[in-house]
Amino acid sequence: MTNSTSRPQNLSNVAYQVMWNRLISVVEEQAMALVRTAFSTSVREAGDLSAGVYDANGQMLAQAVTGTPGHVNAMADAVAHFIRRIGRQNIREGDVYITNDPWEGTGHLHDITMVTPSFHNGKFVGFFACTAHVVDIGGRGFGADGNSVYEEGLYLPIMKLIDQGEVDATMIRIIRGNVRQPDQLIGDIFALVTCNEIGHRRLIDMMKEFELDDLTGIADFILTNSRIATLERINALKPGRAEGAMRIDGYDTPIDLKVKVSFEKDRVFCDFDGTSGLDKKGINCPMVYTKAYACYALKCAIAPEIPNNAASLAPFEIVAPENTIVNAVHPAPVALRHIIGHMVPDTIYDAMDKLLPRTVPAEGAGCLCNFQVSLRPRTDDAGPEDPALNDAVRAEVLTFNSGGSGARPQLDGMNATAFPSGVMTMPVEATEQVGPVIIWRKELRPDSGGAGQHRGGLGQFMEVGAREGHEFDIQAMFDRVNHPARGRQGGHDGAATTIARDDGTTMRGKGKQFVPHGRKVMMAFPGGAGYGAPEHRPLDLVKRDLALGYISAKAAERDYGMTADDIADVLARAKHGDMF
Repeated sequence: MTNSTSRPQNLSNVAYQVMWNRLISVVEEQAMALVRTAFSTSVREAGDLSAGVYDANGQMLAQAVTGTPGHVNAMADAVAHFIRRIGRQNIREGDVYITNDPWEGTGHLHDITMVTPSFHNGKFVGFFACTAHVVDIGGRGFGADGNSVYEEGLYLPIMKLIDQGEVDATMIRIIRGNVRQPDQLIGDIFALVTCNEIGHRRLIDMMKEFELDDLTGIADFILTNSRIATLERINALKPGRAEGAMRIDGYDTPIDLKVKVSFEKDRVFCDFDGTSGLDKKGINCPMVYTKAYACYALKCAIAPEIPNNAASLAPFEIVAPENTIVNAVHPAPVALRHIIGHMVPDTIYDAMDKLLPRTVPAEGAGCLCNFQVSLRPRTDDAGPEDPALNDAVRAEVLTFNSGGSGARPQLDGMNATAFPSGVMTMPVEATEQVGPVIIWRKELRPDSGGAGQHRGGLGQFMEVGAREGHEFDIQAMFDRVNHPARGRQGGHDGAATTIARDDGTTMRGKGKQFVPHGRKVMMAFPGGAGYGAPEHRPLDLVKRDLALGYISAKAAERDYGMTADDIADVLARAKHGDMF
């Protein structure tokens, strides 16, 4: 409890619960301030961010609901690194600290983490922290082609961006001189600074209202109750141990993810021993990011309603041998660490399905279906005579997209919805307004969700090209090309990813690839897998799927046994709007 001799010593549990709820509201407003002020579409449209408040010891007390598990759970460990690097004796009012260190931040150079100490009446009381994915940080750009982290962009060690109110102008000049779109990046940096300031103001308002001198009492209340609640859930589980495994595409060779999950007294333990070693290309995953998604998977299955904070995450212990692909150490290339990290929950769920039957979903698309387009004026022979060159520009356009999520024990999977990342699919209008890119097609992909008692979520079709006068490179960041999502409990696999040019040229699932003037890239994103045997799916749901176009007539007959007469009747009624 607080050392204050005033009212906080006598605060009731009800008052502390009100303050806990207030803190969650504070960090949610902090996150929304970042969404409103960010320059990058990855933040303001996709919500690829996190925000949180910490006590003076660097323990996370509350996180915003807006954001991604990879950012939030990784950022939970980050503030301790800031305290160590800056030094407690050097923390001053008016300071703001910055880093994009993959091993002390959130896993790759494209995430910038900002930490701001909070002072109340001249006394240091805690921190606000936030993270955002930026479109460009220099180097090779966002993609898997780097051979070490040194190639992947500008590295910002933990340091002071603002020292007692004074912005480090030298650092700003260095950043601007090393990136392709400096105005956008600097705008995002100051949006991060601003959102922490918004959180700080709201915290001070709360502290004044409740006459708090520090956060000791509320921190103790939050962390103690969260730990007790989480341990109660863990200790109610039947002790046991199971193994899970999953094979995914990798860059040039397949990757095997393996985990041993143990339910023990006061903890859940995950050991990734046996997982593939480091890849030569930038799909390696630092341990901080592996831990973030492993904890998220366990928490979703075991204690989903307990708010995220340092204490509710602590009983989930994650280990992996160094220099496996889930515990990449410096200087491994890690730009696309999400390719591996987003597959960690489904690997854990392969083990948990044996320990907690009918609890976890079937496999889904897993990693996000992102791509980045680097556009420039055309350079082919006809280019110089093309009047469209007068309006041609260079631009970097990043778009976040999703395949389908896996079916759940009681529900279908979600269409074109990211799990586990939580990042939103970006609208076409937002993508096209930041550069000369054209999204010719973006629609659900019929038959991509695995058949089952509960159907997997559908993936998407996308076709992308450029405006007249432009050519481009596309950075593909896809998986599930050769290893689609696997069904559970008799459910069928989801559809695989495909990518090719519109002239029939096959393209790789990962890496930078040239697209000449006038050509399009045709993509089909993967579907989630089904759960339970298809013959147990109610006929009314099969008819609904057919009427909505989620499944074809062929799939209705092949997977669910519908007769030709029933299919014809459903399609006829749907055509006239009678089904709904």
